[in-house]
Amino acid sequence: MMDAARARKLADRIQQIVAEMLERRIKDPRLGFVTITDTRVTNDLSDATVFYTVFGSDAERKDTAAALESAKGIIRSEVGRQTGLRHTPTLAFTHDPLPDSARHLDDLLAEAKARDEEIAKRAEGAEYAGDADPYKRDEEEEEDVPGHVGRAAT
Repeated sequence: MMDAARARKLADRIQQIVAEMLERRIKDPRLGFVTITDTRVTNDLSDATVFYTVFGSDAERKDTAAALESAKGIIRSEVGRQTGLRHTPTLAFTHDPLPDSARHLDDLLAEAKARDEEIAKRAEGAEYAGDADPYKRDEEEEEDVPGHVGRAAT
């Protein structure tokens, strides 16, 4: 069993190598606008999962997935060369749904804010349906309440 800190360092290094490879060396026309968001390596350093996002449509996302799958061998060779490991981890590319989820949450929050503003505009000139103070009090209680100005007995 390897150290988790070592696995994290290796994951960071693999992320850098993969991003650099996609930017400079992989010239597949199917490769879209890709961002490597995270990399996770198992503690035994045998497997690495590379998370990525693609800016574009679902078709571009599928094309990018195919391009990454076909370039996996070249990228793994470069990872092995640059890290100097005896056994290079196998690479798995996984689409990262986090940015899509964050975008959906942002849309929901914007919608909630718009609804709140609409309700605030409606309530701006509103008045109470009944009395401003709907609680009924006995005359004796009103005199005993501190700070309450009751009717003066004359």
